[in-house]
Amino acid sequence: MPLLKLSKGQLLPALEEPMTEVSFEEWRENPQAFAEAVALVIPNDAAIVDIAEDLSGFSAIILEFPKFKDGRAYSQARLLRERLGYAGELRARGEVLRDQVLFMARCGFNAFEFHGNYFESVEEALREFSFVYQPAADGAEPVWQKRLETAAAA
Repeated sequence: MPLLKLSKGQLLPALEEPMTEVSFEEWRENPQAFAEAVALVIPNDAAIVDIAEDLSGFSAIILEFPKFKDGRAYSQARLLRERLGYAGELRARGEVLRDQVLFMARCGFNAFEFHGNYFESVEEALREFSFVYQPAADGAEPVWQKRLETAAAA
């Protein structure tokens, strides 16, 4: 399955070798045994806040989307980025659909594993909306804030 990474607003195919991954359950049982792991795979029902202090050793965290309509990994991503300050790679894995990529990026995801080969349409999905209405992990300025700044400058 193709892996795309978000860099400066563009999705690019990943060029590096696959990472050494460890499942959340294995890591929780014996963290020392997986000290060499680079990526932690977290299911969408795990409590992120309970393990926050232990995540800094991972260069990537992979959050799972077992079904496209199960959005718990969105909340996990926002917690990791906004509350816990995780700055590494956040990868969406599972049922990652083209229509969800923009919202995943707004929540803090910067890497996506896709089933199928529809790179062009996924890249297009990131540009479908020119304005946002809510603040989010991507740091995009909401349109209401832009309007206030315009009104104040006038």
